[in-house]
Amino acid sequence: MKIGFIGTGKIASSVVTGICNSKISFKKILVSPRNKSMAQNLKKKFSKVIIAKSNQEIVNLSDWVFLSITPSVGEKIIKDLKFKANQTVISFISTISLTQLKKAIKVKAKIIRAIPLPPISLKKGPVPICPPNKKVKDFFNKIGTTIEIKNEKSSINFWSTSGMMAPFYEFLNIMTNWLIKRGVKRNNAQKYITSLFLALSEDAVANSKKNLKYLVKESQTPKGLNEQGVKELSKAGFYKSLEKTLNSIHRRLNK
Repeated sequence: MKIGFIGTGKIASSVVTGICNSKISFKKILVSPRNKSMAQNLKKKFSKVIIAKSNQEIVNLSDWVFLSITPSVGEKIIKDLKFKANQTVISFISTISLTQLKKAIKVKAKIIRAIPLPPISLKKGPVPICPPNKKVKDFFNKIGTTIEIKNEKSSINFWSTSGMMAPFYEFLNIMTNWLIKRGVKRNNAQKYITSLFLALSEDAVANSKKNLKYLVKESQTPKGLNEQGVKELSKAGFYKSLEKTLNSIHRRLNK
C-alpha cells in the first residue's frame, strides 16, 4: 500500500511517525513539500518517506490519501485535485463535513473523517473515525485506539473535546511555572508535573468503566487539599467556563 499526506504539519508528522514505528505494512509514504523543514525531517528519520513534487502527485501515486490541512487551505485546493474512485481518502480537517468533502472530491472514493492527536506518534491515544470502516479501524488500531462513530453529528462532539489539548498543556505549564517561581528548577518542576498527570491519566483509564465522579470523590478527604482545590475552582467558575468553551467550539463546528 502507498500512503500519501497532503499537508505536513504537526498532526501529519505525528501520524507518519506512528505508522513508521508500527507493524503497518506499506511500500512508501509520500508527503507534501510545502512544510519543507518537517518534510525533510521525516525523510531523514524514515527511509520509506518520500517528498512529493506536488499535491496532485500524492493523489496520483497513493492508495490512501490523508488530508491534513487547515479548513481554509482545504476549501481552496481539494476541489482542484483529481482523485480516483478506488482510493480511500481520510480527512483530518475539523470543519469540512463529509457532504462537503464528497462534493469537492467528486469521484465515489471511500471518504472517512478521523481525529488523531499528536500522541499518535507514540502509538497512543483515541482516534474517532466516521463513518465506520473496517480497514481504517484496523489501521488506526495499530497506532492508537479506534473509536467508530456512525453519526457525523455525534462525531462533532469528539472534535469539540479535541480542542482541549492545548488548554490541557497550558494547565501543566501554569503549574510548572508556579513551582519555578517558588525556587524549583524547571527540569524538576516539569518532570514532577508531567509525571503526576501521566499517572493520574493512567489511573483514570484503569477506572474508565466507572463514573469519573468516583475518582473525584475518592481523591478527596474531608477538609483536605483536594477538597479545597475542587471547591475553590468550582466557586471561581473554572469548570463552568470549561463547559462554556466546549459549547463554543461545538457551535463553531456546527456552522
